Amino acid sequence: MKKSTQSAPAGAVDEYLSQVPEEFRTVLEKLRQTIRSAAPEAEEIISYGMPAYRYHGPLVFFGAFAKHCSFFPGSPTVRAEYVTELAGFKTGKGTVQFTLEHPLPAGLVGKIVQARVRENRELAAARRERKADGATKKKKLPAKG
Repeated sequence: MKKSTQSAPAGAVDEYLSQVPEEFRTVLEKLRQTIRSAAPEAEEIISYGMPAYRYHGPLVFFGAFAKHCSFFPGSPTVRAEYVTELAGFKTGKGTVQFTLEHPLPAGLVGKIVQARVRENRELAAARRERKADGATKKKKLPAKG
């Protein structure tokens, strides 16, 4: 399956938010600012037609729907770490749904985003280590002859 991920041209997330009903726009702007504050090094992109953030791979996503907004933590492991704090929200395998009347607390979003940053750094370090180990093993192979 081909992923629908692209770097956001300047203003792409602004354009997305301009098309969201006004009542959702304010809460999503706050969510966006919280994510950017928690992960200032993350790249803002459009992925699967919604705002997303990438830092050593996919980080988090968010979007507006007909009757709710969703925050996608991008990791079942991290989502599980915060299951108690998320108890008042409708959650699924990869999503946390919230409404205008019951928005996600900025502090909780910040903690989830920072946990994802740590997780992605660890995964990136493990990939580099495996790659380095693979290069070392290839050098040790005896020459055929």
